[in-house]
Amino acid sequence: MSDDNFDRKISPNDSSDGDSPTSYVKLISAEGHEFYLERRIALAGKTLKAMLEGQFREAEEALIHFPEISSHILEKVIQYLHYKVRHTHSTVRIPEFQIRPEIALELLVAASYLDC
Repeated sequence: MSDDNFDRKISPNDSSDGDSPTSYVKLISAEGHEFYLERRIALAGKTLKAMLEGQFREAEEALIHFPEISSHILEKVIQYLHYKVRHTHSTVRIPEFQIRPEIALELLVAASYLDC
């Protein structure tokens, strides 16, 4: 399951609107892999929203480190945030979000921490 937006190269300073100083945030996994994510998508996760809208360094830098979340799990969380935003106000049947059984437990822990 792949989202076409994942393959697009993004610069952290790209801005699609004038409302926010940074329309992208950078998420860094435990292994140091960097993921650029549209800010509006990141705000779908409650913990990410609190970090990005509160009085935290993450809000100023648009950069969040996740030393306990591996790259493959963080990537799946990002895929879910895209899925959530895409289908939040859907009026048609929502397709199932696919999760491989071998990552289910680790993904559950990350989703619980991120409250998404």
